[in-house]
Amino acid sequence: MINLNIFVFNSFAVNSFVLYDDTGECAIIDPGCHTEEEKNDLRSFITQNHLKPVALINTHFHVDHILGNQFVCSTYNLKPTGHVAGKFFWETAREFGSVFNISLDEIAKPEIFVADGDVIRFGKAELEVRYTPGHADGSICLVCHDQKFVIAGDVLFYGSIGRTDLPTGNFDTLMDSIHQKLFVLENDYTVYPGHGPKTSIGFERLNNPFIQ
Repeated sequence: MINLNIFVFNSFAVNSFVLYDDTGECAIIDPGCHTEEEKNDLRSFITQNHLKPVALINTHFHVDHILGNQFVCSTYNLKPTGHVAGKFFWETAREFGSVFNISLDEIAKPEIFVADGDVIRFGKAELEVRYTPGHADGSICLVCHDQKFVIAGDVLFYGSIGRTDLPTGNFDTLMDSIHQKLFVLENDYTVYPGHGPKTSIGFERLNNPFIQ
């Protein structure tokens, strides 16, 4: 069984995840930890629970979701995993960060790439990769079918959707991703978005005012 712990990091209130099972192996998803206090919170949780990080996964490479990548990579000897179509964002992370007065000394570039339909494994757990562009090229969602949940990045939120006014954003593409990759799941799948509270596929299917 996967245990899921959520941290809310940085000024953008990014949901960062540590997923682990009874083997002690864990996956860190979207580490947004930026301050020393936030980094210590993540490190302390991993240490206190005797976890072994074996994967660092980014749902996409917007700067708020990768602020902790370098820290995680250097602390746990990991390499970022993501979709190659997000290349523009890790190459321009410093420029985007400067717009929000965020400085990045080093940027850990992804070296492990996944595609739609791939399966990421840690411990006894499996996460299916679904490619879901529209908010940003390179966006992926991670689906756990055994426990019926989705790590949705900035694709789908409680009562909302990812913004499409940033580079590579496209509303029609995002709608296609939501309908073809997420709304094909059963209603009782829990959705853990990149910001804000959790929701479910069924609730968003019926109530999300942005869905067409």
